Amino acid sequence: MLVHLLAEKTCVEEFLSVLEQEAQAMKNGLFADLPSLTGRKAGLLDRMAALDQARESAQVARGFEPGRAGANAAAAADGEASLAAWTALVELAQQAKACNRRNGSMVYSQLDFTQNALHYLQASAQPFYGPDGIRKAASAAGTRLAVGY
Repeated sequence: MLVHLLAEKTCVEEFLSVLEQEAQAMKNGLFADLPSLTGRKAGLLDRMAALDQARESAQVARGFEPGRAGANAAAAADGEASLAAWTALVELAQQAKACNRRNGSMVYSQLDFTQNALHYLQASAQPFYGPDGIRKAASAAGTRLAVGY
């Protein structure tokens, strides 16, 4: 059990590191870095799922029920080292969930800002030059002299 728990713990720690890199990229406006970070996150999520399934299969094979309750019992039955690794894993998983939620909020905030900026620009977009190549006035009122001609 301990081997499974340590492998999962290492994977979640790596996932947390990528989440922090993702947050820093967004804070620093390095949006071109996000696709590679998203790819790394997806790979780590797949690996975490496989490690979780392997651990759960091992605990069930030893007679413990699947799920968190069975993992609690299996870790406790394995001794102090396994119980400490399980407790650390659960805490790291909670941190990862919170960090992933934070990053998702940052993404949606950025998307909302970008959409609002685009709507503003599209709504106020007026061509500066007419089809004849002459600069258009900001409004139709006024004379050519008043607009700089």
